[in-house]
Amino acid sequence: MQVILLERVAKLGQMGDVVDVKPGYARNYLLLQKKALVASDANIADFEAQKAQLEARNLETRKEAQALGDKLDGQQFVVIRQASDGGNLYGSVTPRDAADVATAEGFSVDRKQVVIPTPIKELGLHDVHITLHPEVDVVVQLNVARSPEEAELQASGKSIQELAAEEEAAAEFEIQELFDDIGAAASDDDDLAEAAGIASDDAPSDDEEQPT
Repeated sequence: MQVILLERVAKLGQMGDVVDVKPGYARNYLLLQKKALVASDANIADFEAQKAQLEARNLETRKEAQALGDKLDGQQFVVIRQASDGGNLYGSVTPRDAADVATAEGFSVDRKQVVIPTPIKELGLHDVHITLHPEVDVVVQLNVARSPEEAELQASGKSIQELAAEEEAAAEFEIQELFDDIGAAASDDDDLAEAAGIASDDAPSDDEEQPT
């Protein structure tokens, strides 16, 4: 099926291009989203008549998108989720979640602009693309953690596995210190008992003659 593009479409063509696409893709996406028209003689003629206006409108929206993109690109947003000790989420992080946290930070982002090829199902730092305009694509980072404190540690470069290893090492250290304290206390008790025994041996018994 042939369509004429009303805007740039990634991996397909630029505004004004007439391209061949599958009928389902055309009906369910390109025509539905008003990104293209069926390439009939009448529609091609209408496009040519409106081309200058469409290009001007595209330029304006691209400028607006670029201004937002300059501020948004490289930003990191924290997403708090419940997860197992191994780092697997109880659920997943979706484009809507990404759009919500970005909007909450003052950036106007729609979930349809967020590109997450596969659902995010693990804690950690995840790069996500946001298409603000057919010609403006930026990358943000989602810091998916179980708490703000954990998010701060992840932002410093530590993985959930490293955090778990550090917690385990700290717990083992505390247990070892506890055993060391118990051992030291037992040793002190033995020393006291030994000292008491020596003192008892040195003391005169009731049967020994007392000096006069």
